[in-house]
Amino acid sequence: MFKKIIIMTALLSVALFGADLHWAKDYTSGIAQAQKENKPVLFIISSHSCKYCLLLDRTTLKDDKVVNALNKDFIAIRSWTDKGDYIPQVLAQNTPGLPGIWFLFPNGDPMYQPLLGYVQAPNFQEALGIVKSEFDKNNKRVKK
Repeated sequence: MFKKIIIMTALLSVALFGADLHWAKDYTSGIAQAQKENKPVLFIISSHSCKYCLLLDRTTLKDDKVVNALNKDFIAIRSWTDKGDYIPQVLAQNTPGLPGIWFLFPNGDPMYQPLLGYVQAPNFQEALGIVKSEFDKNNKRVKK
């Protein structure tokens, strides 16, 4: 009986508070995981002093639909500029503002130019759907 209560409490807390976004430990391990799982990468360049980076974290990246889509279909990596996290030079040089939101192929090559600034959850969900669809189409072409 006690075991059932624990399980029900855990399930209820996930339902009430949502799932957490699974972030890769760092860029290198995230790219390795993306290659292993053949998934596109969400790579966000952020700063703790950037109000729009923090807003993105508090809202869009806490949205249940966004979190579920990212955890299922993407490898999520975040690098903080103010912590000295590794950012590939080509991405750093082509990110004129923060947050810089990149979608990458599993090898680390950019799929598109970055999204810059805060993106609301519904628009972010739409972008995730487009990226996933294009990634899947590209995989089909490569396999032929």
